[in-house]
Amino acid sequence: MPMGHTATAEAGSGGLTATEHRLANGLRVVLSEDHLTPVAAVCLWYDVGSRHEVKGRTGLAHLFEHLMFQGSGQVKGNGHFELVQGAGGSLNGTTSFERTNYFETMPAHQLELALWLEADRMGSLLLALDEESMENQRDVVKNERRQRYDNVPYGTAFEKLTALSYPEGHPYHHTPIGSMADLDAATLEDARTFFRTYYAPNNAVLSVVGDIDPEQTLAWIEKYFGSIPAHDGKQPPRDGALPEVHGGEQRVVVEEEVPARALMAAYRLPHDGSRECDAADLALTVLGGGESSRLYNRLVRRDQTAVTAGFGLLRLAGAPSLGWLDVKTSGDVEVPVIEAAVDEELARFAAEGPSAEEMERAQAQLEREWLDRLGTVAGRADELCRFTVLFGDPQLALTAVDRVLSVTAEEVQAVAKARLRPDNRAVLVYEPVEAEAEAEEEEEDDTRAAAAAEGVQHAEEGAQ
Repeated sequence: MPMGHTATAEAGSGGLTATEHRLANGLRVVLSEDHLTPVAAVCLWYDVGSRHEVKGRTGLAHLFEHLMFQGSGQVKGNGHFELVQGAGGSLNGTTSFERTNYFETMPAHQLELALWLEADRMGSLLLALDEESMENQRDVVKNERRQRYDNVPYGTAFEKLTALSYPEGHPYHHTPIGSMADLDAATLEDARTFFRTYYAPNNAVLSVVGDIDPEQTLAWIEKYFGSIPAHDGKQPPRDGALPEVHGGEQRVVVEEEVPARALMAAYRLPHDGSRECDAADLALTVLGGGESSRLYNRLVRRDQTAVTAGFGLLRLAGAPSLGWLDVKTSGDVEVPVIEAAVDEELARFAAEGPSAEEMERAQAQLEREWLDRLGTVAGRADELCRFTVLFGDPQLALTAVDRVLSVTAEEVQAVAKARLRPDNRAVLVYEPVEAEAEAEEEEEDDTRAAAAAEGVQHAEEGAQ
């Protein structure tokens, strides 16, 4: 059976292994056997995300993710969902800055069905893509934006901080959800061109993990994907490189209907895939990763000035990663009080570094998170795709834990000292305002109360 160039390797983290293969049309395939439970996960990553979009057509990658569930050459309408769920499986898809992925978890004996479905839409989606499906999913995505961004408290914070963190024209300046205007502007021909450019086998990685027979799995993959032609029209994403630090704080005050004041900030951190990024992850875990962290203990437990305090890492490979600070204030506490305490804790951490106990706890926390992902067939399939697409080597997924555990306290302190500084962040300050309807109602109530009081006074005057 012709499989093109095939490379096979084993790497260990708890005995996990992965083998690599490549079809003649360029599709990269990663397989990982796991016979613990009779299930199999299929994960397909396309090397396209919002960073590949151009001005005026933001949100197209995410819109196309939805269009991939609207039928293909041999599967009509909602058939993809119906066939997978009818076979006892689950499925979904997501879009990020750096990729679009599709995934199914199936009973092992239904693996062939999932592979056929993914191949059918990779090879024949344009046969089903028409104005009706375009309009249908355009409306779905616009409603998703309303529900998750525009009409929820703090919903546009991620969008605002991203725009502040990456300058105008930078490929990461806009988020995957896109703007309403650009969603409205997208045409059917835009979608067709997007598909031809990016949804080709040589721009994808397919991973299959679980209770599989590798030889049979490869035969199915060759059968269903092997005849899909490659496409060479893709342009590389624009350069996302930036200086290591902002060089000055950027700040926006947002007055909105939110339940509490909030301080949110994004710090520019090292690129994903680097040892410095792992060190930054550990620093943020010590500072804000859960209820045992420094910021939670200081702001929520000790000072009682906040109700939540967290610090997490948004890993990015093609641009600086972001350290994401999120603090919601308690009662009438003002944001400057919170900010002074945060800066004090960050400065102390940069000067002293983490304690041995903090390092042990943070490394154990990240180790558990990694093993949780690698321990499920779906999580492992996703990580194998991620490291293949972004770094060219799926084996890196299986050794991620070892890399986190090898980082030293000195490295953690060094990245905190270099990056967690006031001049290296974008800041959002949320100040609550009354809802317009409530304010108008209160004004009407005040008017009615004043009129009633005046009426009582007139009545009293008349009685006298």
